[in-house]
Amino acid sequence: MTGLTVRRSIIAAAALLAISIPLTLDAQEQTDPFQVALREAGKLDTQGRTAQARVAFQRLIDSAPTPVAKAAAQRSMAMSYAFDADCANTVKYEEMVIAYWKTREREEPQNAFYQEGEMANEAARVCIDAGDLATAEKYYRMGSELGLKEPAPTTHAKALWDFRLHHALARLAARRGDRSAAKQHIDAARRSLDAADSAMKAQQERFFPYLVGYVALYTNDLRTAETELTKAVALRGNDRDPFMFALLAMTHEKLGHSEQAKAAYQKSFDLATGHNPPAAFARPFARKKLGLTTDTP
Repeated sequence: MTGLTVRRSIIAAAALLAISIPLTLDAQEQTDPFQVALREAGKLDTQGRTAQARVAFQRLIDSAPTPVAKAAAQRSMAMSYAFDADCANTVKYEEMVIAYWKTREREEPQNAFYQEGEMANEAARVCIDAGDLATAEKYYRMGSELGLKEPAPTTHAKALWDFRLHHALARLAARRGDRSAAKQHIDAARRSLDAADSAMKAQQERFFPYLVGYVALYTNDLRTAETELTKAVALRGNDRDPFMFALLAMTHEKLGHSEQAKAAYQKSFDLATGHNPPAAFARPFARKKLGLTTDTP
């Protein structure tokens, strides 16, 4: 696995659970015209100019110099639709990326199956945020199934995929108003974390208060949501996550804390500069809450 592939895998994993992390590009990526064009098109989405962004992404898909470059452009197109909460078209383009990774199963099986799972989960994340819960569940389950096909020697533990799936199913249950099912999946996610090795547990632990806070928010336990989400955004790594700040802002708004809600929405908006599921939800959502129009180019 190349260094570039490893970095992309880390970034994809981060996007799954709403991490916003900086992307460090090597010199070639910084100057490669295709990569530069992808980044510039992505900026249009964060500015609210999604139709223009998709024209640019389609040109890049059509002119991609290699299959992997085409898959990268298709993934960016999927995220462009995510900025408009368009679950169906996000899924359409993520499926194209999954199809590319299926062609890599023989040459790099560990990474290929992992990436297939990541792309399915990425589609699911957009769909749950867009409110299409049935499609979200379908793709979260698919993501776990694909990821677990990774052959030995595995580089991603079963406990990680189990934690991710229960994390997702708890959020889905909360969105459906099923407090009991959500609690069962929270408990299962906790068991998956506790059964993991120390490295995975240390890496994933910070997503647990976010999960508890998310479920509390959507089951109207607002005091617990405030406590857990405040705890979540104080943790290193989470403190740069626009989605978690959006959840905290929603909680304050429901509690009638207008000034705290406004501050959290502003923080969410300011942090949502990436081209990933957290930013795709948080940027337009916070923009609307703050009464902003599209950004100045």
